[in-house]
Amino acid sequence: MQLPLQIAFRDVPRSDAIETHIREKAEKLDLFYDKIMGCRVTVGMIQKHKHQGKLYNVRVDVTVPGSEIVVNRDKSEDVYVAMRDAFDAVKRKLEDYGRRQRGEVKTHEIELHGRVARLFADEGFGFIETPDGREFYFHRFNVVHPDFDQLSEGDEAVFLEEAAGEGLQANRVSVGKHHTGA
Repeated sequence: MQLPLQIAFRDVPRSDAIETHIREKAEKLDLFYDKIMGCRVTVGMIQKHKHQGKLYNVRVDVTVPGSEIVVNRDKSEDVYVAMRDAFDAVKRKLEDYGRRQRGEVKTHEIELHGRVARLFADEGFGFIETPDGREFYFHRFNVVHPDFDQLSEGDEAVFLEEAAGEGLQANRVSVGKHHTGA
């Protein structure tokens, strides 16, 4: 962490034990993302409710390059449980942020729409034409719904584009299912 940890207490008396616990938790955050610029933790008490005792709130603000990660954990009767939950959530968010920065986030492929333009049932393949005029080859093994033998020319199709040795190919072809997007 580049800047010193900041700890604030709101409607809660300052406690060395709580402060030590926060420092230990904050030091471990560097294991999940090593470019943390700063961290501010606020421990507070939510105003009393008629049927409940003391409820704690822990807010953790972590500054990272280009962003800020904020976690708020409310309504715990145990301040240590609220701290644990808040820091666990920060760890998950830091890991996700690091994966996004490294480009490791899984992206979902976009489904394309078209219609079965030509079908060669005896040979077990066909072609799907998209509204923009592109054609995609597909084999009977690329059809997921219904079975290849139930397809007809003109059927509306949804599929994933895939590069193959001979050019573009339709994969995971579904006919009669109308999906949108990824």
